Amino acid sequence: MSPGEKLDPLPDTFILQPPVFHPVVPYVTTIFGGLRAGKMVQLQGVVPLDARRFQVDFQCGCSLHPRPDIAIHFNPRFHTTKPHVICNTLQGGHWQAEARWPHLALQRGASFLILFLFGNEEMKVSVNGLHFLHYRYRLPLSRVDTLGIYGDILVTAVGFLNINPFLLKSPRLEVPCSRALPRGLWPGQVIIVRGLVLPEPKDFTLRLRDEAAHVPVTLRASFADRTLAWVSRWGGKKLIPAPFLFYPQRFFEVLLLCQEGGLKLALNGQGLGATSLGPQALERLRELHISGSIQLYCVHY
Repeated sequence: MSPGEKLDPLPDTFILQPPVFHPVVPYVTTIFGGLRAGKMVQLQGVVPLDARRFQVDFQCGCSLHPRPDIAIHFNPRFHTTKPHVICNTLQGGHWQAEARWPHLALQRGASFLILFLFGNEEMKVSVNGLHFLHYRYRLPLSRVDTLGIYGDILVTAVGFLNINPFLLKSPRLEVPCSRALPRGLWPGQVIIVRGLVLPEPKDFTLRLRDEAAHVPVTLRASFADRTLAWVSRWGGKKLIPAPFLFYPQRFFEVLLLCQEGGLKLALNGQGLGATSLGPQALERLRELHISGSIQLYCVHY
């Protein structure tokens, strides 16, 4: 498998559409395929020191006249005596009853990471890794096909993801983390590691150890020189010639697909090639070890 080649389609694709970096606000974009339960929108940015308010609207269309319905209106307000957040729905040109949260989890002059997670009946919002609010749908989620961002906000990145809600429900796992592989690995098995990169990361390492506690293969990310490499007992260090997809304070998903004689790698849904192992090496592997500058949320195999 050549570097950069896509893996075979998987049931849950992590990235639904390309991320957008440093968009100019006001910013309006199409949500590919619309919204549905299980989708997530990730918003990173900075609140200006003089911010009064901004809003993130999940809209039913993008027309100017008439104004489209807004299924979910997320509106932090900083200029009042008690900063707060308003959520609401606009239908037929009329706002419905406001839902208000008095404790604003955003601060002027501070950076943030907001995750909007869409469930079957409500949207959940987390700010900087902590659950903040939930808002029940008043219009069908299936009608939403547009994202609008307006007001006093500096946006550094917008991501559109399809991911299980482990980010809001699962506790963090201790790092370094070890998991036993009592039966070894076999072709067709998938290892999934999900987590959050720390603000000032140094490295991330995923090791697979055999019965003799040797390390036949290591996947290592170095944030200092922004390189990703396989390190093995046989071939030494082999750089992966692909864009470095780990970013500080962003979530990631590493996927290893076991195959005869080696492992295929995908990071955030992008195939990054494969590495070879010795004959029958998979079945002799007995431990998965993860360490580095991350918060770990999920290890699945």
